Amino acid sequence: MKKIVCFHLEGCPYCKMAIKAFNELQEENSTWKNIPVEWVEEETQTPSELKNFDYYYVPTIYVGDKKIYEANPADDFDKIKSEVRKAFEAAA
Repeated sequence: MKKIVCFHLEGCPYCKMAIKAFNELQEENSTWKNIPVEWVEEETQTPSELKNFDYYYVPTIYVGDKKIYEANPADDFDKIKSEVRKAFEAAA
């Protein structure tokens, strides 16, 4: 299994939807509970810590060095959950 890394911001409504999607999907598929998920609060990172990641919007999800999803301001919960599912599938 590969680790999922999710960049987020505290208080971001899209990030809150992503957290909800992660939780729901792990309840739906218990094997995904074993996949490590690292939540990276963007505001606590230095520019040097972020230099290897190419994104503008959060949440942004990586599996390994591959970007799986970067939020779009038009995304709704169903879209975000679909993209989180892709991350779990890529990490499994």
